[in-house]
Amino acid sequence: MPAAASAVRLTFACGLYDRMVPLYTGDVRPEGIDLDFLAIDSPREIFDRMAGAQAFDASEMSISEMITRISARQCPFVAIPAFPSRCFRHGFITVNRRAVRAPKDLEGKSIGVALYTQTAAVFMRGLLAEDYGVDFSGVRWVEGAINQAAPHGCPTVLPVLRQVPITANDTGRSLSDLLAAGEIDAILGTSLPASIRTSPDVVRLFPDFREREKDYYRRTRVFPIMHTVAIRRDVYAAHPFVAQSLYAALTAAKDRALEKMRYLGALRYMLPWLTADVDEIDELFDGDPWPYGIEPNRPTLEAAIRYLHDQGMIAAPLAVEDVFEPLRDGRRFE
Repeated sequence: MPAAASAVRLTFACGLYDRMVPLYTGDVRPEGIDLDFLAIDSPREIFDRMAGAQAFDASEMSISEMITRISARQCPFVAIPAFPSRCFRHGFITVNRRAVRAPKDLEGKSIGVALYTQTAAVFMRGLLAEDYGVDFSGVRWVEGAINQAAPHGCPTVLPVLRQVPITANDTGRSLSDLLAAGEIDAILGTSLPASIRTSPDVVRLFPDFREREKDYYRRTRVFPIMHTVAIRRDVYAAHPFVAQSLYAALTAAKDRALEKMRYLGALRYMLPWLTADVDEIDELFDGDPWPYGIEPNRPTLEAAIRYLHDQGMIAAPLAVEDVFEPLRDGRRFE
């Protein structure tokens, strides 16, 4: 590993999540790396700049896009098993209750998504199919911004391998507006449509989403992963140590953020019941709700791969280890 005097300078683009703050401030420093942390709030901007122009040495990256590229052998990056973003998704399925009252009612309907291949949508379709028996073969998909009157463009995303009826929202109105008007029947989103606050017809499919998500985790051990960390392949080839060093620093930063969250003398976040939330974390996640590494996340990673294959985005299932190339070089990420 290089000495401090010859540290490798790396740019790292990521959202400034609590688990990233110690890296951003320099309280945690990756060994042998002079890290230039670029805080960018838009994940889509990061993905497109990384995939389109390899604008950063490392960055957070959509897990579905990473797996899709690895499967297609069109991946100029290697991934390490650190996960900046993850989120349960039952609570982000919204419907017009005039058309949809139960999960099976989604069959044959028109459903809005920001992007069909978006990881959040992949997980939502997967859990609806596996847990509720929803058949999406007859669904018409409408891509566009949820709360803006604009289509969603992602020039760096690989195409779906099988034909799916997808149209762009070119109405001049947002998906939220279309849902309230009954012109689409549901939205699978990363955010809630604004019309859920203004239209009595727009509701969550699962109003009891928190209890359902807890039950889902207890049964499956799946806590959906949205983003992993990608390192440019040429950077990794020139400096293989950066994978383990960056992983170790990301883990230390996450652990430090969790420790600070647990100090309840003065609430670190504007969550009035943070004390109860921490108790729930201990009960449900054995104290660590955000594990990095392979084994604690194997059920989630296997689900992501299974869903991507079932939904026609990869030609054949991969092994989890195939997603994280440094593992094949003898590096361990436990």
